Amino acid sequence: MISPKNYTNLLFMTQSHTYDFGIVGNCAFMASIDKRTNVVWMCWPSFDSSFVFGSLLDSKKGGEFTILPVETDFSSHQYYMDNTNILVTEIEDENGKYRVTDFAPRFPQYDRYFRPLMLIRKVEPLSGNPRVNVRCAPKGDYGAKNPERVLGSNHIKYLGIGDEMRLTTNIPLSYVIDDEEPFFLNETKYLVLTYGAPLEAALEKTADEFLRATQKYWQDWVKSTSIGSFHQKAVIRSALALKIHQFEDTGAIIAASTTSLPESPGSGRNWDYRFCWMRDTFYTLQAFNHIGHFEESERYFNYIANISSKEKDRFQPLYSIKGKSKLEEKIIDLEGYLGNGPVRIGNQAHEHIQNDVYGQVMISLLPLFADERFQHENRFNSHDMMRNILKMIDRTIDEKDASLWEFRDRSKYYCYTFLFQWAGSSAALKIASRFGDNEMMTTARELKKKAFERIEACYDDKMGVYTQAAGSPELDAANLQLIMMGYLDSSSSIAKTHLKAMEKELRTKEGLFYRYKHIDDFGAPETTFLICAFWYVEALAVVGRVEEAIIEFEKLLKYTNHLGLLSEDVDAKTGSQWGNFPQAYSHVGLINAAYRIATKLDKPMFF
Repeated sequence: MISPKNYTNLLFMTQSHTYDFGIVGNCAFMASIDKRTNVVWMCWPSFDSSFVFGSLLDSKKGGEFTILPVETDFSSHQYYMDNTNILVTEIEDENGKYRVTDFAPRFPQYDRYFRPLMLIRKVEPLSGNPRVNVRCAPKGDYGAKNPERVLGSNHIKYLGIGDEMRLTTNIPLSYVIDDEEPFFLNETKYLVLTYGAPLEAALEKTADEFLRATQKYWQDWVKSTSIGSFHQKAVIRSALALKIHQFEDTGAIIAASTTSLPESPGSGRNWDYRFCWMRDTFYTLQAFNHIGHFEESERYFNYIANISSKEKDRFQPLYSIKGKSKLEEKIIDLEGYLGNGPVRIGNQAHEHIQNDVYGQVMISLLPLFADERFQHENRFNSHDMMRNILKMIDRTIDEKDASLWEFRDRSKYYCYTFLFQWAGSSAALKIASRFGDNEMMTTARELKKKAFERIEACYDDKMGVYTQAAGSPELDAANLQLIMMGYLDSSSSIAKTHLKAMEKELRTKEGLFYRYKHIDDFGAPETTFLICAFWYVEALAVVGRVEEAIIEFEKLLKYTNHLGLLSEDVDAKTGSQWGNFPQAYSHVGLINAAYRIATKLDKPMFF
């Protein structure tokens, strides 16, 4: 007899799976809200805290925050307010139609950004006489704790799961406490959920003012975004999604707001992505620079400066959003997404040796020294910090590591690692010239030469391609970066041959890309990795195959969900979205690929 879990996994081998939720956020927290109006995932007080709503990973222990119609047969239409991170869900059944507008307030106030731990839900009747049930049932300690509920005059306090949570509403509290009792929605209602500081102002007026201010903030932010006309809508949505992955308090940028959404059903490849990877951040800041946003880099500089002050010998591949180094990986007692366990919190990868990160940090910070748009005079002790990062490259350039794919038992001399030691040394040369530091320049030149020799040791003459690691016959999509990073001359025959070998081995007929095809710690990869497909698009554009790049880019757009959001992984056979969602890496890939193509298209806007 097939278990329900195995039946679900078998089903997804033949049918397409797409995540049916969107995100709202304000650079302090994020919430995932599905087409049924349920807040299926939200962690408070920060990205890596326990969830307060987590039905995404356990339908019983995860709690709920829904505004549902009485009738179970209803339709749903979900979309973002134009050029914002404000999510709208319209629900219609035989009784009527209503709209739920969800947002996390964010706007300038007193020379800084107001970004409270506050989720606002505005519920408006649109037609007919809709009857709804409202249910707010937060949880604590990853579903292990139920809060005590204390009623006020127009609010409910939830106590015992951290700081005080409060739901302030103009809905009669009897209907919220007794969530089985429906009511007619004949006027606009508001629900404001807060953590810590409660709402102390007039509910309706304040919620509407916050909505207008938040809408203006996001639309102004988009107006200040520098992008070409090539697929602007997709680039804008990706940029908006990326922006709220930065924890503004410290400058850290997380890979995703979720944990343990499986890379493929039943694979066990379920990881916690609520941390700041040095590598991911390099690509993210590159994307922000491409679209003309620089404050993210300045904030990240402060984050790195604080880490550098305590990490003198080497960096971990990732840290917590507050810069903490210990990220102990645990498996917790939750059923998992659609029954796919295990559910992990923490990430063992913090213990890995991943030596590409030093080059990536160096390149991430280079614009602060080389780009005249940055005012760098007040950076504290930056010279010593950059010298120390170069020393980290020097100390680790002879080591094997776990690669960017975080292999748990495949330590080798990876080509990708040497590429970023080469690029990091190149960046260090520019930074050293800014400081007039001859000793640093000499060291950087020597390391660049050494990294070059290590990269060349990965070249396979017979196949005409740079392989995954020195002495290995296996190919790795990460080595597409040899073209984009300028290591290979884009007009050279070797670059073109390298690209053709990669696409022959790792590309699917749908234009997707496997990271690699060899067996790793968990077997052979079952799904493709979206950012690799976008790297392929970039490489096509760089070598001059622009028309192909456009075609391949447009193929990838079909792998978004109904809101234009991308997952980490895609099943090549079914087109299913898998992995943590939305995935910052994938949206970075889209932005950078669009940028590469746009720079090649020298056409008037009316074409």
